[in-house]
Amino acid sequence: MKKHTKNSFLNYGIIILFFVIFQTLVSTKHISNSLQGQLIPICVYIVMALSLNLVVGISGELSLGHAGFMSVGAFSGVIVSTALKHSVENGALRLLIAVIVGAIIASVAGVIIGIPVLRLRGDYLAIVTLAFGEIIKNFLNVLYVGVDAKGLHFSLKDEASLGLDIATGTTIVNGPMGAVGITKISTFFSAIILVIVTLFIIQNLVYSRTGRAIKAIRDNRIAAEACGLNVTKYKLVAFVVSAALAGSAGALYALNYSTVVPKKFDFNTSILILVFVVLGGIGNLTGSIIAAALLTVLPELLRAFSDYRMLVYAIVLILVMLITNNEKARILTTEFKYRLKIKKKSIGNKEVSE
Repeated sequence: MKKHTKNSFLNYGIIILFFVIFQTLVSTKHISNSLQGQLIPICVYIVMALSLNLVVGISGELSLGHAGFMSVGAFSGVIVSTALKHSVENGALRLLIAVIVGAIIASVAGVIIGIPVLRLRGDYLAIVTLAFGEIIKNFLNVLYVGVDAKGLHFSLKDEASLGLDIATGTTIVNGPMGAVGITKISTFFSAIILVIVTLFIIQNLVYSRTGRAIKAIRDNRIAAEACGLNVTKYKLVAFVVSAALAGSAGALYALNYSTVVPKKFDFNTSILILVFVVLGGIGNLTGSIIAAALLTVLPELLRAFSDYRMLVYAIVLILVMLITNNEKARILTTEFKYRLKIKKKSIGNKEVSE
């Protein structure tokens, strides 16, 4: 069995084991309410880490605006779910539609941003994606959306300018107050399904012909261009797929709460997701899953330290980074020594034959 096939089954196995263990704990009531409330956010952040790893690890580009795509999917999903509340009574079906719509709109945003931005490299790309995330957050702060018998109403002024019918009108997005009165329809099972679908999409993309082209561009852009690869096209594929997955995660996340504000999806959230990717290993999908799960629940587990819990959280991050960095250096050194030994043997054999 190929190595990447084993890794794929390992990732699916981790997710299924995670679901079985915690679903058992929930059904037997051997889990606290606070930890139970973290189950869906854990799955959401796993999806976010996996999707960002597609850009940072597989494509080799630094993106600092990933929370922007999450916010696009979140508010799109809330608007669709609320608008369909009376016509589609089945919560699971409404959630599915909201997640799909969130993914589609986020992917459109990815195309709009990606076409001009992906011609940039390194720090320039990071700064532009950071600016995109802030633009989206500020746009949502002035967005007002409502629904009544006539359909959806949009405004960038205030709630009164929506012109909603007094009897049937409902405000969905209320500017800086965010989306209010959300009907919570997200479930732990649906979150696990989204993680599995995300893994399926990313793993099949990475090990496909398109994925090999993306990694070739990451390793040597000039050589890839010389071979006839369209660099912008393949980078855009990775960027748009990543944005779509982030949008679907955002929709699932928003529909797990009664209120969601734009401030939640700021620069700090993008950095948090990047920390998951770096800590788990850039390009390592298994590491992203484990890091996202542990770091999401860690602040909750450290509540016993009261005011010092975030200090302890930061110290844990630093220690883990030092340990993983030393381990990586050890592996690279061992690999280098092994290759050098093989090379010396080959040279020695050549001299003997001559």
